[in-house]
Amino acid sequence: MPHASMGGVNDLVLKAARGQATPRPPVWFMRQAGRYQRSYRALRERYTLPEIVRQPELAAQVTLSPVEELGVDAAILFADITTPLYGMGVDLDLVEGKGPVIHRPIRDARGVEALLPLEPESAVPYVLETIRILKRALKVPLIGFAGGPFTLASYLVEGGPSRHFLQVKAFMYGDEALWHRLMEKLTEAMARYLRAQAEAGADLLQVFDSWVGALSPADYRRYVKPHMARLFQALRPLGVPAIHFGVGTMGLLAEMREAGGDVLGLDHHTPLPWAREVLGETPVQGNLDPALLFAPKEVLKREVLRILEENAGRPGHIFNLGHGILPKTPEENVRYVVELVKEVAA
Repeated sequence: MPHASMGGVNDLVLKAARGQATPRPPVWFMRQAGRYQRSYRALRERYTLPEIVRQPELAAQVTLSPVEELGVDAAILFADITTPLYGMGVDLDLVEGKGPVIHRPIRDARGVEALLPLEPESAVPYVLETIRILKRALKVPLIGFAGGPFTLASYLVEGGPSRHFLQVKAFMYGDEALWHRLMEKLTEAMARYLRAQAEAGADLLQVFDSWVGALSPADYRRYVKPHMARLFQALRPLGVPAIHFGVGTMGLLAEMREAGGDVLGLDHHTPLPWAREVLGETPVQGNLDPALLFAPKEVLKREVLRILEENAGRPGHIFNLGHGILPKTPEENVRYVVELVKEVAA
């Protein structure tokens, strides 16, 4: 089990996640390991993403590279939010440039009941082994993660990524009891998956409910919040801080905080001072627009400083993007942001 204090290790992220004062905000990035990195692109010429995830030595190497190359304050496990779905009997492919493609979308009771309970030790042993390898090598905390039940359901029901989420909403509104059954199965599976990651050594956990911003606050309360509350409740006994993140969730922020999580991830549409007002003492993570990493250095500097000033030195701020790093992002700009955050506080 992870320890509250990490001797000889940079534990800024853990302190900030618990709302403790830190000499500067810790900084890491969602999708900090991936397609914008030369080292990763070289690997991808030889392996697919699922092949890397299934080879612990390789997955550990990819997880470590941004820590070594950028100097970030945390590592995030290299995997995909769909990784545990294979262990639930889902037939899916990750298609380059498109994302997950589900070959038999779930649209009825038979589809829901066909989902197998997740047994992480037998379904994703390679993920847990990657964590164990990383814990021997890392001098910063390791973040484990999973997809939120709504976000996973959206892929399973739509059959892949979606802009309007019509199929998933039609399912949700059309058969509420069956919807809750699907969400219960996914919630239980992700609770087990995250628990196994923490037990293997993950120091923090992030729940990516990336697409939940597609819902109104009323729909979130009715169809999602009870399940998220159950998920965070299941994680609490682990003693590992949990980050709760979604995109387009400004209108859901207060509801999400009530659902749970020690830290609320803010997307770049959410003003940081407003969020800190709404969330009170709850630590926050964010929230530079990923597109700014393509901007000239002086613009990038201005915006990084703006976010730091907006937080006004309050404890419990983890510097991050409002969503993941985009492909083709210049590596030197990512490194520049890390240096800026560290400098400002020096």
